[in-house]
Amino acid sequence: MNVPGMAASAADMTQTAVKKARIRSIDAMRGLVMLIMLIDHTRERFFLHQYVNDPMDVQQTDPMLFWTRMAAHLCAPTFVFLTGLSAWLYAHPASGYRSPAGFLAKRGLFLIFLEVVVLTGLWFVLANTIYLQVIWAIGLTMLVLALLCRLPYPVLLALGLLITLGHNALTPIQFAPGEWGYGIWTILHDRGYLWQSEMISFKVSYPLLPWIGVILLGYCAGPLFARSADAQWRQCWLLNMGLGCLGVLLILRGMNLYGETLDWQMQGDWVRTLMDFFNYTKYPPSLDFLLLTLGIMFLTLRVLERCPRLQGSKVEQVLVDFGSAPMFFYLLHLYLLMGLYYLAVAIWGTNQGAFFGVDHIAWVWLITLVMAAVTWWPTRSFSRYKHASTQPWIKYL
Repeated sequence: MNVPGMAASAADMTQTAVKKARIRSIDAMRGLVMLIMLIDHTRERFFLHQYVNDPMDVQQTDPMLFWTRMAAHLCAPTFVFLTGLSAWLYAHPASGYRSPAGFLAKRGLFLIFLEVVVLTGLWFVLANTIYLQVIWAIGLTMLVLALLCRLPYPVLLALGLLITLGHNALTPIQFAPGEWGYGIWTILHDRGYLWQSEMISFKVSYPLLPWIGVILLGYCAGPLFARSADAQWRQCWLLNMGLGCLGVLLILRGMNLYGETLDWQMQGDWVRTLMDFFNYTKYPPSLDFLLLTLGIMFLTLRVLERCPRLQGSKVEQVLVDFGSAPMFFYLLHLYLLMGLYYLAVAIWGTNQGAFFGVDHIAWVWLITLVMAAVTWWPTRSFSRYKHASTQPWIKYL
């Protein structure tokens, strides 16, 4: 027997579940890359004696270390893209439209303050150099988006595509220290020292320009995750964008046409050849770097939303827990890693030259598993507290 009220109620429940799945997939995606980031930061604490360049030296880098580092390439593009996407969702609540400019400006300034005042000390104790890294870059991109968000949607999309696709063409442009334009170009495109003195120096590790393109594309992708958007339509777009990015990458990289400074070459064996093919520049991120990482992100977002085995599973919930309190987890894991490292130095000393380090990359993975287990409960607890709290400051974490 078909009861209209029951049918309507079931339809409403299904629609609510679809809406929750779209938001949970974003949090789960963010949580996944947070855990991948944890692997890379553990490597930087306990395997730094096996230093990797950018791009990596495929002749000298062990394949297991290479692919561990490669996995971490997914993190920054996902963070920046989802920052733009989250800004669009903030601007389009159920009640209508609200300008995201103030939201973006306040949080952008907070992130820059955090990078300069807090985070440098977590990596480089007593260092006289302030390293302007990913949190600085995200903060600045938020400030740029705050200025540009009032532009028409087609203009934002065109700017995002132009910057993302075209910034590699600017690689030949270079400025020497002291030349006019050196400072702004160091911030925008070329990694280097912004300011140097005996007392304190500032070094830009994450040049800004490509990340502006990524955050603009993330903002322009917001309509895919609108409350009124059809789930199958969104998933179709995610599939097409993911396969499209990877397809363009195979053409550009396969033929060494454009998108990466160093061409790939046949190596002595297929493992090294494959490593060379996927050996991309991160600082600043090349087009090939962004095509690979964003393509994987689009496909993963689709899986996280669509896969029935993940919906409501423990794995999904753990990823959502990590992804819904990202700044809290970011600070927590850095403090814990620093404390664990100096505890190891106190017990065993510096067994790898100037560093304490483990002997194999597998130990890095094991330490990461332990760290993930240790940090999950406080991150989950803070996430629940944050969502229940009405305190404005708590939202920054």
